Amino acid sequence: MSNLLDHIVKDQEPCDQKTLSHYLTKIARLGGYLARASDPPPGNTVIWRGMMRLTDITLGAGSVANICG
Repeated sequence: MSNLLDHIVKDQEPCDQKTLSHYLTKIARLGGYLARASDPPPGNTVIWRGMMRLTDITLGAGSVANICG
């Protein structure tokens, strides 16, 4: 799932280490978080929206893989 997340949400700046906070920010960005320097940390609602969107994308990618290959 991390490969799919890396493909869908591009890094804003190059990063050598892929940490949990790095992926949480990517999930939050799927939920509408802008990740600007002055923004507070993402809240529960934004993380929830990002997780639901990532789940939908993962199910869609799995369906396409079953149909096409």
